[in-house]
Amino acid sequence: MALEDMDLDELCINTIRTLSIDAVHAADSGHPGAPLGCAAIAYTLWSRLLRYNPEEPDWPDRDRFVLSAGHASALLYSVLHLAGHDLPLEEIKNFRQLGSMTPGHPEGDCAPGVEVTTGPLGQGMGNAVGLAIAERYLAERFNRPGHELVNHRTFVLASDGDMMEGISHEAGSLAGHLGLGRLIVLYDDNQISLEGPTAEWFTDDTAGRFESYGWHICHVEDATTDVDAIAAAIEQAVAVEEAPSLIVCRTHIGYASPVQDTHKAHGAPLDAEQMRETKRNLGWPEDEHFLVPDRVREHFAQLAEKGREECRKWHQDFERYAGEYPDEAARWRTARAGELPDGWEADLPRFEPEDGPVATRSAAGDALEAIRNACWSLIGGCADLGSSTRTLPADGVSMDTGKFGSQNIRFGVREHLMAAACNGIERHGGLRAYGSTFGVFSDYCRPSLRLAGLMEVGTVYQFTHDSIGVGEDGPTHQPVEHLAALRAIPHWTVIRPADANEAREAWRCAVLNGNGPTAIMCSRQKLPVLDRTAYPPAEEAAKGAYVLTNPEHGRPDIILMASGSEVHPMLEAAARLEQDGVRVRTVSFPSWELFERQPEEYKRSVISPHVKARLAIEAGVPLGWHRYVGDEGALVALDRFGACGPGGEVMESLGFNVSNIVQKARKLLQKR
Repeated sequence: MALEDMDLDELCINTIRTLSIDAVHAADSGHPGAPLGCAAIAYTLWSRLLRYNPEEPDWPDRDRFVLSAGHASALLYSVLHLAGHDLPLEEIKNFRQLGSMTPGHPEGDCAPGVEVTTGPLGQGMGNAVGLAIAERYLAERFNRPGHELVNHRTFVLASDGDMMEGISHEAGSLAGHLGLGRLIVLYDDNQISLEGPTAEWFTDDTAGRFESYGWHICHVEDATTDVDAIAAAIEQAVAVEEAPSLIVCRTHIGYASPVQDTHKAHGAPLDAEQMRETKRNLGWPEDEHFLVPDRVREHFAQLAEKGREECRKWHQDFERYAGEYPDEAARWRTARAGELPDGWEADLPRFEPEDGPVATRSAAGDALEAIRNACWSLIGGCADLGSSTRTLPADGVSMDTGKFGSQNIRFGVREHLMAAACNGIERHGGLRAYGSTFGVFSDYCRPSLRLAGLMEVGTVYQFTHDSIGVGEDGPTHQPVEHLAALRAIPHWTVIRPADANEAREAWRCAVLNGNGPTAIMCSRQKLPVLDRTAYPPAEEAAKGAYVLTNPEHGRPDIILMASGSEVHPMLEAAARLEQDGVRVRTVSFPSWELFERQPEEYKRSVISPHVKARLAIEAGVPLGWHRYVGDEGALVALDRFGACGPGGEVMESLGFNVSNIVQKARKLLQKR
């Protein structure tokens, strides 16, 4: 059959297929099977249902598409190119090459139309829950009679691998409970994964599982070629407003290739002969590469025109909306621009020593409450520990089934989903996200935390129970390596406040840091409030490290530095050393990352290169501290797990006490 005689839908689908396998073949790297099997799904979505405008790819009311099966990235790039996004054909040819717009797995902002960074399976499912929550929250906040500023859907293409990953269970459970009716997952049920037929290790009733979560379920028996059946299933899902939908799409991985329905279609390019045979089977010129017929270009151009018109109407409606609801429109514009409302800091709490000791988790919770009240665009929640992490709102109201107006989300015991959903909320636009759990459970969040750093989203995490001071819960709940693990993630800012006022400043810094995620590590135990008439103001914490006390004359003999709860025994140890005539500089060091952003002159003024006797104190593993203490310095840190017992006794027994700090300092001074 000549291409000019091919049915238009089939011609478009085969163009997507061949562009994708040509890209994988040219790179000699990638996954050809999913694009061959799922091209009809992608085409149906873009041609019949998805609202998008390639000339304004960040149009606020566009539909979101998430490729949770990120290994099928060639499929997404091919469709985005055809749909008219600023993704030239040359970038398809440069698939997986250094510096291209088409990396091996989709990365947020790598190309217009890529909503989130996916690749680790299941992430897109969690991101999509966040995107869908953001849509419903904004709709409840801003929609008015006759004006639907927010009226879009989130579509996901997911694989068997996504469904096997644990995060998909968390995502399905919460989305079903909340009734996220604008979330539609198309499940590529090709029954093959990298090692072979999934029947050998994955025999779940996936549809039954999601049905038990409260999802609407429908099936497409031939999603490899039957465009009408795919469209009918999606339209049926769109009509269901009270529940998310799972469309089980039976496909054939590697369709039309010699390796169809085998694992060989999954993770390796087709060789030259397989490429020719595949194209012959598709009725395609076997020696043509990256071919886009004129009819396909013209058709996609017409499809894009529909989206442009919808976008234009949206902007017209927004102008009418702004005339009727100027205050709401102003808030919308401020949030979309990533700006904070005037006066957002006005009610941040201040703490005085006479008020008594305060756990930094409590102080941080008070700061969060003040910021949440001032900033409607900050939404998030906790993984079932809000009463302990102090993140529950004072009014006690949270999102619930069909009720999305609250800023607080009860994520339940679903840490991984919480973190992935926060990434989705941030990537939606117009909102900031926060999450919370115990510091030790940041491990459960870590894959999503890593992607938050990769996407440089501004999510804030209030992690609590930050050290062995947790006490009786024992080493299973006492984070020792977690500060180092969080500091190791690029683009993260980690802040461990020493007292209540530093906790307030940590939240201020976090909210102002919209270009990357922030972790605030807070204490469970109460800590003294530093007397700021004797010490510098807590606002100095924004510099990452600052001098608390300094000898009045001459160079210090030793610099003591500490973060969090260890600042207080450090100050007592310094006072004892000074009684013996030792000149001591003490430094509160809440954040390495904030400190590294300061001018070199400031950093040298805090940690003088001329003072070799430096001692750092932190109830965690020592990894990384040597950059500040130097080769001649020393550490009071942990090279072991914690212990079960009252928190104060555990800290004492493991060396985080005045006498041990003094002893370490004296040994260090003896080496000079």
